Amino acid sequence: QVQLAESGGGLVQAGDSLRLSCAASGRIVSTYVVSWFRQAPGKEREFVATIGWSGGSIRYADSAKGRFTVSRDNAKNTVYLQMDDLKSEDTAVYYCAAKKSALAAIVQSLYESWGQGTQVTVSS
Repeated sequence: QVQLAESGGGLVQAGDSLRLSCAASGRIVSTYVVSWFRQAPGKEREFVATIGWSGGSIRYADSAKGRFTVSRDNAKNTVYLQMDDLKSEDTAVYYCAAKKSALAAIVQSLYESWGQGTQVTVSS
């Protein structure tokens, strides 16, 4: 099983950018599909973006399209989420998760490993 650790969160103003990192250890992350999810206060955790083993098969939630970019550097065992033009509604704890299968990327129960989360707060 792969262990995941997110970093890069913080407090920013609306319109700013942040880049989150998801560092993997324990297993080679290049064999895993990695996705980002987020949970806002009082809401359920929701899918944000996913990226396949080789950097393909990228999908975004409608709320992330055009503003967020997911990428991976398998040599560094790290997956990134570049977030631009942040809005107050992006405030949430962001989690990365990994699984072997490329199917049903938005189904949270299928993920084998989760990070501890990193807080992103966007002030308006």
